[in-house]
Amino acid sequence: MTLDQYNSFCAKLPHASQVVQWGDSHVWKVGGKVFAVAAARSESDPGGLAVTFKCSPLAFEMLKDAPGMRPAPYLASRGLIWLQRTSPEHIDDQGLRDYLTESHRLAAAGLPRKRRVELGLEPIA
Repeated sequence: MTLDQYNSFCAKLPHASQVVQWGDSHVWKVGGKVFAVAAARSESDPGGLAVTFKCSPLAFEMLKDAPGMRPAPYLASRGLIWLQRTSPEHIDDQGLRDYLTESHRLAAAGLPRKRRVELGLEPIA
């Protein structure tokens, strides 16, 4: 997945917004909560993309040691359940899109109910 493909996909998720911060990281948020971060792995390999996303505890345990995957630097060391895909060895681009969609859902679910309703992510009861 290229950076343009990543940004294009994340832009299609409901109420997603982007900011470039932390250097050249492309950060996607829903309702102000981060659900994905991507950056080129190195200046010498601008096509290589490291994508970080929130996941379930089960997905974290299953994938944290898989080829091309690792606990997300900084985030996982602080007890947060985030993974980083550094290459498509274990998760292909379609799988990554699925995990980004789930990360978006998890981040949105963490918003206060009032905010979810305001964004149209939860029906008014």
